[in-house]
Amino acid sequence: MTTDAFDAWKQWHEDRVESVSAPYGPLSLTGTYWLEDHPDGRLPGIPGSWRIDGDAVLLTADEADGLTLDGRPLSGETRLAADGGHLTLGERQLVVLVREGVWGVRDFDPASEARRAFRGIEATPYDPRWSVPGRFTPYDEQRTVRVPNADGRERGLGLGGELAFTLDGRERTLQVTVEADGSLWAVFGDTTSGTSSFRFRFLRPAAPDAEGRTTVDLNRALLPPCAFADHFICPFPPPGNTLDTAIEAGERNLGR
Repeated sequence: MTTDAFDAWKQWHEDRVESVSAPYGPLSLTGTYWLEDHPDGRLPGIPGSWRIDGDAVLLTADEADGLTLDGRPLSGETRLAADGGHLTLGERQLVVLVREGVWGVRDFDPASEARRAFRGIEATPYDPRWSVPGRFTPYDEQRTVRVPNADGRERGLGLGGELAFTLDGRERTLQVTVEADGSLWAVFGDTTSGTSSFRFRFLRPAAPDAEGRTTVDLNRALLPPCAFADHFICPFPPPGNTLDTAIEAGERNLGR
């Protein structure tokens, strides 16, 4: 093991713990409310009237409701785009989102029980055997597969190609999404999933070079957001992304 690689992993792990435990990190999510489930426009514990208005959400509120947008008290009607504006209720942050045409509102509260109870992330220390060369092969065209999500609904997962790598003498492949910056994202499971590790994990390899080469570093396997709060809608692994081996590396579970 190289000291530099271990030190880099240690810093990565410390940064992750700091990020997830930040005031508005994943531990602070206390609710995701889909407007179609609340046809009266009233969301649990959130003031105002919320309804869909074309490509936005129309929020009707009084100044007494205590909502502010970009630091200014809200009064009357306001159209909110997905992820648009800084909407707050006291110390809470409210975020509008849309998934496959379904609109919702997320409620982030720094005083959440999950954030108060957080005891760190169980992660296996760096081991060089889990960091191997990978080769990305793009599909001829983008594919979308329907997969279950953590909230019990099924949604499309866009896939841009396959990432191949050799582990313990066997070639493995994962179907991956290509992010806007060219980096890759895989949702995967293995034989430790649901036992000594969370039921599935994420992996985010760097953007491949012109020949498709990148590094598959399973030391940096990530817990998905839904490991930190039940109100995220993380996708489960697509077909073929559950490896028949034990990936005893990276983030494994929440600390106890």
